[in-house]
Amino acid sequence: MIPRVTRDPLRLRPDPRRVITKLFVPGEEVPEHESRAAGVIRRVMALDEDTVLAALERTVRLFAGRHRDVRVTFADNFASVSHRLAADADLSESRRLLIGAYFTHEYAVEGAALCNPSVVAHPDQAGTAPGELRFVLSVRGIGEGHVSSVGFRTGLAGPGAALTVDPQPSIISTGARTEAVYEKSLFLGTLAERGHDDEVSAVLTRWLPSRFTGAELDELLAGLHPKLVARQAAHRTIELIRWIAACNYTTEFPDDSVVSGRVLWPSGPSERHGMEDARFVRFTDDDGEQTYYATYTAYDGVDVAPQLLQTNDFRTFRVTQTTGSAARNKGMALFPRRIGGRFVALSRGDGESTAVTTSGDIRTWDEARPVARPARDWELVQVGNCGSPIETPEGWLVLTHGVGPMRLYSMGAMLLDLDEPHRVLASLPEPLLTPSSAERDGYVPNVVYSCGGLLHDDTLVIPYGASDATIGLATAPIGDLLAAMVR
Repeated sequence: MIPRVTRDPLRLRPDPRRVITKLFVPGEEVPEHESRAAGVIRRVMALDEDTVLAALERTVRLFAGRHRDVRVTFADNFASVSHRLAADADLSESRRLLIGAYFTHEYAVEGAALCNPSVVAHPDQAGTAPGELRFVLSVRGIGEGHVSSVGFRTGLAGPGAALTVDPQPSIISTGARTEAVYEKSLFLGTLAERGHDDEVSAVLTRWLPSRFTGAELDELLAGLHPKLVARQAAHRTIELIRWIAACNYTTEFPDDSVVSGRVLWPSGPSERHGMEDARFVRFTDDDGEQTYYATYTAYDGVDVAPQLLQTNDFRTFRVTQTTGSAARNKGMALFPRRIGGRFVALSRGDGESTAVTTSGDIRTWDEARPVARPARDWELVQVGNCGSPIETPEGWLVLTHGVGPMRLYSMGAMLLDLDEPHRVLASLPEPLLTPSSAERDGYVPNVVYSCGGLLHDDTLVIPYGASDATIGLATAPIGDLLAAMVR
């Protein structure tokens, strides 16, 4: 008997009012076209000062209430294109800001779709009543051009199956990219994977410390022997090294922003077309220290790759790549603690089945062991996880997804051994959740999909995307779910 799943009437829908500012270069919105920046700047420079003042005042008035400080944004975007002006150009502050405004546009991060949520306990539980748990819900927003970003909502679970989501702030922000500290092992692993184990990478091996800054990397590359730099292979390796550095970064949000007002926007070249399907987990290390991690899919327009988010407070996020033979495709999900002294994750490297892989440093993943393959009629296209495993006394509870006829996505569940997670102990013989008649229509029809549930007391909370049109929240008694599994 399939356990009772209760859909909460609460629904999260895409909100086109959630807008961010982006640099806009006329002509370059279509990659094959040339920039029209010079012409735009020339026309702004031809305006008289009174017109400049009036246009700037009107623009600030229209957009100031939608963003934290549009003048700061305009100034920053002016700096991005100021090289188009003569070095001795004398511009008023108003003209500088107006030029910046012409090179700025709004982007609705949820303008097209909202989907693929995961939920974890909030790091701040102050003020909660008995039986309540404050949570952070991550969401995938999709906007113009099908570019995905990671947004957040907050709310309360409990008492019992009660669920509430907090009101959203009217202004959201994407944070600021800050100086990163790099891991040498990640650079060397990526270089070796891509066939760049050469003399330049040997220099990195010899002279860089295990952790280094961008300034240290720049100094090392600038000091390469001229005969090495002259070789064609060296140029390709240096270019790849620069690319790796750009893909690994830190994003920090203002102190006075709230979690639900923050959006992780693609900032590295490996994710320039989207950050998809973040699977958050609150990880407890062997010493008791807790860290929030999320694996997500980075998409550059051609290739997909799993990458890693790390945060303690949902204000500062460290973004790093992953490497290794098991770090492939989509759908990696971390276990919430080490097993046998190693990090463990579910993966789907072949695109259609579930495996377990381990790592000593959480960034290098090798030797995946198969766990589940398509077997039942509702999952013969592919199977995968719906988020990080949840620890229970009976085993690791894994919410799963399966794809069947007409690309219908359903959610199931399986139970893995606590000490040997590649062993399946039990599974649901039928889907736990399938699209209802009201959930079948949307940006991607006939889909229910989650990136991670939450166990609160005896209630399993399951956030799920419904056809990329809405996000629903469902609950199920954990005891009934485990009892319904077939050993």
